[in-house]
Amino acid sequence: MSTFEIRPYHPTDLTALYRICLGTGDSGQDATHLYNDPDVIGHYYAAPYAVLEPELAFVLTHNGHAIGYVLGAADTAAFGHRCETEWFPPLRARYAMPAEDDTSRDANMIRAIHRGHRREENDAAYPAHLHIDILPAGQGMGWGKRLIQTLADAMRHQGIPGVYLGVGRRNANAVGFYQHVGFHTLQEEDWGYVFGMRLGT
Repeated sequence: MSTFEIRPYHPTDLTALYRICLGTGDSGQDATHLYNDPDVIGHYYAAPYAVLEPELAFVLTHNGHAIGYVLGAADTAAFGHRCETEWFPPLRARYAMPAEDDTSRDANMIRAIHRGHRREENDAAYPAHLHIDILPAGQGMGWGKRLIQTLADAMRHQGIPGVYLGVGRRNANAVGFYQHVGFHTLQEEDWGYVFGMRLGT
């Protein structure tokens, strides 16, 4: 019997989050072959959310094994500041800034780690942001929508008025998914789109 479940993140899920992030890290496709260091993408896009804001982290499991997640930051600016003091310093000590002519995926992620997350003032209507990734075993069955709903409910409980996310232009399936579950376009960029969802009643 095949059993799916959405549950709150637990610290023992952290390794799985790294695996899922890498397994969806090429515009939704497996990025394992693109990185020499399998953890470097998760250091930026997954782990800090679960570690710093576990109350806004939820995991999709299949027969007890984590195969997806949705991760949120309640206040983007505050999250960026907290990453600067609590998350990125040891990673920057571990990963030296790459040479300018190094255009590898690993080098680009290391540069992102040194650059940090957004720390500018929030749009008051959309202070929160999220990341969602699901491995193929959990796709196409409505679990993505349920993960978004689970996080949205948790954010509403905190009184958060709106949430945004970024999606690359190449990831056409994700663009369609976000529009289907209630996101609308806030900005269109060369690289893709910024979508937002109001959480107020």
